[in-house]
Amino acid sequence: MSNVSFSVIKTWNDCAFKYKLLYVDKIQGFKGNEYTAFGTALHEACERKLLDNSVDEQEVFKTKFLDELKNIFQNNQPNELLVAEMQNQGLSLATLILPELKNKFGNFTILNTEEELLLSLQEIAKSERNFKGYIDLILKTEDGKIHIIDWKTCSWGWDAQKKSDAVTSYQLTFYKYFYGLKHNIDPKNIETHFGLLKRTAKSNKVEIFRVTSGPKKVQNALNLLNKFIYNIDKQFYPKNKLNCEYCEFRKTKECP
Repeated sequence: MSNVSFSVIKTWNDCAFKYKLLYVDKIQGFKGNEYTAFGTALHEACERKLLDNSVDEQEVFKTKFLDELKNIFQNNQPNELLVAEMQNQGLSLATLILPELKNKFGNFTILNTEEELLLSLQEIAKSERNFKGYIDLILKTEDGKIHIIDWKTCSWGWDAQKKSDAVTSYQLTFYKYFYGLKHNIDPKNIETHFGLLKRTAKSNKVEIFRVTSGPKKVQNALNLLNKFIYNIDKQFYPKNKLNCEYCEFRKTKECP
């Protein structure tokens, strides 16, 4: 593996043996479902609208959602009732994202969407690999601050435990750290946020909340990255039986 992403690190942290099955043995895992199709389509609508205000974000969502469903299910049929519900929810959500950004940040300039990060880990982890990631949205406010935003689709939202989960928030920690390195920007001038796009919430359907990453948290995230690289280089892949319940490999021939 020449590139390391947050999702790969998180998979390994959840269960190193699952990481082995997916990325070493190359066994096909989860292929997607109605929920992933919904998230991909809403991300596409958001990106296109922010880059060009004349874009019909609802039409983008609808087209992308149907295309994703076709690719995922191919000869099978998705849950038609769920798809109909999601289509209505997505059409509504797509129109709420830009207004909420304006409400949250006031006047801002969009610096980029889907910006690729690809930076060497030679100095950080003594590895020939690169850290790779894509930042959903980067904007700059009138006070000179740069804001990194990662969109997350969900049902009703995240509870306090999910919002404060350290490993989940490391995604933004990595993005802040490597974006700063890429552009030679002082981390103090970068703020990070998750943007929750809630399908079933009755109110506050788009929630943008800040996630802080000070020097200690950055070091903890980099320690996790180094631990990941050390263990995969040693080919050490223990099972984490605490995370078996929802794993797609549970009780299969690969992981009986």
